[in-house]
Amino acid sequence: MTTVQFSPVGPEVLSNPYRMYKLLREQNPVHWNDLFEAWVFARFEDVDAILMHPNFSADRSKAETRFAEMIKQQQEQFGPFSEAPTMLTSDPPEHTRLRRLVSKAFTPRAVENLRPRIREIINELLDDIGDRAEFDLVDEIAYPLPVIVIAEMLGVPAKDRADFKRWSDDVVATLGGPFVPPDVIERARKSIDELVAYLSGCIADRRANPRDDLISGLIAAEDGGQVLSEMEIYSTTILLLIAGNETTTNLISNAMYSLLTNPDQLDLLRSEPSLLPSAIEELLRFNGPVQATGRVAKEDIEIGGTTVKQGQIAFALLGSANHDASKFPEPERLDLRRNPTDHMAFGDGIHFCLGAPLARAEAQIAFEEILRRFPKIELAGEPAWGGTFIIRGAKKLPLRVS
Repeated sequence: MTTVQFSPVGPEVLSNPYRMYKLLREQNPVHWNDLFEAWVFARFEDVDAILMHPNFSADRSKAETRFAEMIKQQQEQFGPFSEAPTMLTSDPPEHTRLRRLVSKAFTPRAVENLRPRIREIINELLDDIGDRAEFDLVDEIAYPLPVIVIAEMLGVPAKDRADFKRWSDDVVATLGGPFVPPDVIERARKSIDELVAYLSGCIADRRANPRDDLISGLIAAEDGGQVLSEMEIYSTTILLLIAGNETTTNLISNAMYSLLTNPDQLDLLRSEPSLLPSAIEELLRFNGPVQATGRVAKEDIEIGGTTVKQGQIAFALLGSANHDASKFPEPERLDLRRNPTDHMAFGDGIHFCLGAPLARAEAQIAFEEILRRFPKIELAGEPAWGGTFIIRGAKKLPLRVS
């Protein structure tokens, strides 16, 4: 019998990767994967150890593999991403400096202040649906909501939102690493060039006329005499745009699909709306948008009984960790009373998602208003799954409402 290995190939991996994860945890939770030239880790304990370990680097281009060289070549085409580090791919002390500066313009309090506006946007989108008995959740709500929110935070006018979403989508499509087709890379390169050209005008304007928006906040951010460079403002803005769009879209669509395929839990949420904050945590655990991440060993490190040698990649399956029965009893059961505050959907350690409070707020308010507006919701067809094995979500989710 052939032992199962992690494989991102095939539509069944996008539609339901959890079957494969279960087999991996049972049969092969730590293994060397020739396809990735990396160690793959499927258990919660090992994934958490990797994300928390100070001697694993988030800069995947440091890996001593042929893929690292390919990733490096890709990044060199992406303007700011090759000229300035981001919080996503840097290590201390650079990561510490960047995160401290960006946090000044992206505080939980600022997110709290956004809640009334998020609710307005959701209700405007629901008003546009009107009396239609059927609509696609992704097209009508999950897709436009985060781009409107992040565009308004950045101070982008409504007329430019469609361009922002297109640029974001093109860059997110490259997150499959070295498996990304050349035409997708080229499209992303052009979109980043267009986005940088657009942002250069915005940054020049905000330097001359500061406003109460995120770009002005990034320009003004200062800590101990340190500020963000022009290129760091570009790379950070692009990172926030990407992180603020695709992942939240997938969070909302995946969560709705999970509720509709577990109608007892949807009924529970309707009967006890106070469960919503903890329900979002369980929905993130159960079917989160980010499925995996990678780290590079800066020295030989033992994880899960295996030594990851210096320069090798440890590929951490976040989606699998969130379904590990040693951490979450009956992990394949959606239980909105579980409140799993230590899930891996936002990562862990110093790279824990900076935008987690915003994603939670958008999802909570979206479900509050959708459930209030529609007493009955059901699937009107099968979802179309898309994305990559890194960021996964329903790209079409047809609903029937009344």
